[in-house]
Amino acid sequence: MSKQPTLFVPHGGGPCFFMNPDGPPDPMWRPMEAYLQGIAGSLPERPKAILLISGHWEEPGFTVHGGEQPELLYDYYGFPPHTYALRWDAPGSPKLAGRVAALLEGAGFPVSEEQARGWDHGVFVPMKVAFPDADIPLVQLSLRADLDPADHIRVGRALEPLREEGVLIVGSGMSFHNMRARGPEVTAPSAAWDDALCEAVTDADPDRRAARVADWPGLTNGRYAHPREEHLLPLMVALGAGGDDAAVLDHRSVVLGWTVSGYRFG
Repeated sequence: MSKQPTLFVPHGGGPCFFMNPDGPPDPMWRPMEAYLQGIAGSLPERPKAILLISGHWEEPGFTVHGGEQPELLYDYYGFPPHTYALRWDAPGSPKLAGRVAALLEGAGFPVSEEQARGWDHGVFVPMKVAFPDADIPLVQLSLRADLDPADHIRVGRALEPLREEGVLIVGSGMSFHNMRARGPEVTAPSAAWDDALCEAVTDADPDRRAARVADWPGLTNGRYAHPREEHLLPLMVALGAGGDDAAVLDHRSVVLGWTVSGYRFG
């Protein structure tokens, strides 16, 4: 079994890839859509399962979804009616959920398990593009609501063994997420942030990389890019799970005036 990489992917805005029920999305979103569509073909082999951490699920403590067939949570507002009928009916994996909980507890992190919450759009929107057949089991892990970057990196490190077990670990968020800043005037400052983030994430020294990314508010325009960092924290988990493997910039595009990026570890 080949070792899987870990990914931090941009999941777009709401159901952005599915706004047009009869064709492709707005041209602005097409480069991101193409990136997501290419993920499956870029992997060393078909994943046995997917573990996904979304910027849209926070709990007081780390929580793993152990349901066998989770529903979808349409946690976006004001979009066309057909976007509330989207389906992505992949199975869950109680076995993987238990393995995730055991790894985290072994690393000293208390873990809760639940089965009632639906998969939010940070799960089903990008996964519907990347794995449209919905035939790979998926388990979702929450963020911890304190959003401590170093602890989320340590959580990722605890999960790294899953990669040798055929599990694809995906952090789903947005590398830039300031909802009050949109348009052409945002592109230059967001690009400066993205360049600084990329330099930190792709640092060849794993320990220095982790320290630099954990100190993300000190990077150029850090708090401008993320007034609140829930959409950046999935990157911390992906980075931690990447271990000592090299990190590369896997995607860059401009949406809403924002420069956004995706990363691959391993």
